[in-house]
Amino acid sequence: MPLLPGTATLGVMGGGQLGRMFVQAAQSLGYTCLVLDPDAASPAGVVAHEHLCADYLDPAALRELASRCDAITTEFENVPAQALEQLAQTRVVAPGASAVAVCQDRAREKAHFDASGVACAPYAVLRSDADLAAVPDHLLPGILKTARLGYDGKGQRRVTDRQQLAEAYQALGRVDCVLEQMLPLALELSVLVVRGAEGQVVTYPVQQNLHRDGILAVTEVPAPQVDDALQAQARASAAAIASGLGYVGVLCVEFFVLKDGRLVVNEMAPRPHNSGHYTMNACDVSQFEMQVRAMTGLPLREPRLHSPVVMLNLLGDLWFDAQGRERTPDWAGVLALPGASLHLYGKAQARPGRKMGHLNLTGATAEAARASARQACARLGLPDTW
Repeated sequence: MPLLPGTATLGVMGGGQLGRMFVQAAQSLGYTCLVLDPDAASPAGVVAHEHLCADYLDPAALRELASRCDAITTEFENVPAQALEQLAQTRVVAPGASAVAVCQDRAREKAHFDASGVACAPYAVLRSDADLAAVPDHLLPGILKTARLGYDGKGQRRVTDRQQLAEAYQALGRVDCVLEQMLPLALELSVLVVRGAEGQVVTYPVQQNLHRDGILAVTEVPAPQVDDALQAQARASAAAIASGLGYVGVLCVEFFVLKDGRLVVNEMAPRPHNSGHYTMNACDVSQFEMQVRAMTGLPLREPRLHSPVVMLNLLGDLWFDAQGRERTPDWAGVLALPGASLHLYGKAQARPGRKMGHLNLTGATAEAARASARQACARLGLPDTW
């Protein structure tokens, strides 16, 4: 039986901006929300009905979360899997600990892609000096990535030869790593796939993404450079990956389109995703409401894109001028633009590179959305070409 709106309490492991937007979506449906996060000023904690301020492995806090919540989710992939396992002994936890554990380890993630029949970049797993010495020549040049705890370009090194590879392995602390062959990339895409406990799967439209310095900067939907056949392939691949995990909830699968037109999967995130924030204003159901629906057993319906959209990621750099002095971005000017919807995350302190919010710009056509986005970039001092 589904956990109906107005009758259940939902728990969130993690208090960041994704948790904040999940809580807001759950509250709009009538659910009570509890957040567990060690930061007393966490963005999700300050908007939830209650904030349990404790470590993710705190036994008393986990017992309280389990005793008071009907279902529990996680808002970032590095929540300890053992905490999710403990909670799952008595409560619905979505996504489950086993799926999250795969997403937390690049080596296991790559193996899952292989098992799902979805092509990824040629790779090798490095766990020892012997593995380092056995790396095939065709994997160089490549990108060396730590198997765990890497995100937004962190924990990665580009290497062109064996000497650089050895130096990078040493610099990354000789931890387990994955070396991926460097491929000629044309585009970056992502797909949000939503799977319910009974196996129902729905997908959002393919998102075309632009990253700067390893951090997502721009998302466009519909994807302007992707034909129908490639979109269908990406959505089917994402669905296969989610189904193979027995996943429940929103999963974001990121892809590369190579210069020869081939599609390869890059990585996945077991949660709503930065590239899916456009759904808050351009779709009839947001990725955050979909997460609520999946974990509570409510119906999943194919989401409808009702407006073309450009999403701009807003980093803390915008709060400083060229001389490094603090300033307030021109929100009034931005909000005067057609189709502009501003979402700030309630973070008290801006820092360069810190995700502070996002701006969605919808339009009657893709060209109109893009024109508004470029005007927004001009008013904020962001690059206006992508």
